[in-house]
Amino acid sequence: MASVTSEPAAREAGIGAFAGGMAIGTLGGLIGLGGAEFRLPLLIGLFRFGPLEAVIVNKAMSLIVVATALPLRTGTISFAAIADHWTVIVNLLAGSLLGAWVGASWATRLRSGTLYRVIAVLLVAIAGILLIGHNAQGAGHALLTGPAQMVAGVVAGFAIGAVASLLGVAGGELLIPALILLFGADVKLAGSLSLAISLPTMLVGFARYSRDSTFAVLLRNRWFVVVMAAGSIAGSFIGATLLGIVPGDLLLPALAAILLMSAVKIWRHR
Repeated sequence: MASVTSEPAAREAGIGAFAGGMAIGTLGGLIGLGGAEFRLPLLIGLFRFGPLEAVIVNKAMSLIVVATALPLRTGTISFAAIADHWTVIVNLLAGSLLGAWVGASWATRLRSGTLYRVIAVLLVAIAGILLIGHNAQGAGHALLTGPAQMVAGVVAGFAIGAVASLLGVAGGELLIPALILLFGADVKLAGSLSLAISLPTMLVGFARYSRDSTFAVLLRNRWFVVVMAAGSIAGSFIGATLLGIVPGDLLLPALAAILLMSAVKIWRHR
């Protein structure tokens, strides 16, 4: 992150970090995402983090949003409803935990320029998946059953875990369509299940990143991280409160457009 040399600049950065964290945390609590796909362009473009440092800060913020949003959403989707689908959670975790470790290893080895391009491409892909997956009429109608469903769940979990670690995201934007299409989950239940799967997946990716020297970015920018985390927690509460009121599908076209614009900006970033 670019150094802050004056008290007004530091105050402005703090306000921006809190406001950005709150806005993105609101999206996370409302839809069942960590919000990291929107936070990442902000960290790179506005706050001037390098690509790998942005991914690590992003993952820390995502972890906070997911850990906060999951219990807050229980007013609409209970823990009992989540526990009833434990086999689905285990199925996807079987692949996502390994994928998270592998994806974090890839990220620490890529050159900055290459990582910018990878991030941009993945953001475009996520924008498409968000629209296609949430518009799919898959709720209640799983595409596969039996062993085929289990194998597809592990493969999908691995791919999602790897992408989540590469971007520092929670993976909900990929998990939710997978849960709807592969397992026939309702969209609101899928949001809570995705948070339950994302939490251990992110912890594995975080453990891998902690072995890289760039992980020290969290200590160097601890005030920024604390302020953005506070905004994220406040936003998670707001989003979870709105869960029973606002249909998540109304937000998807706008979210996809934001992702596409962010991808273009990151692709051109130097």
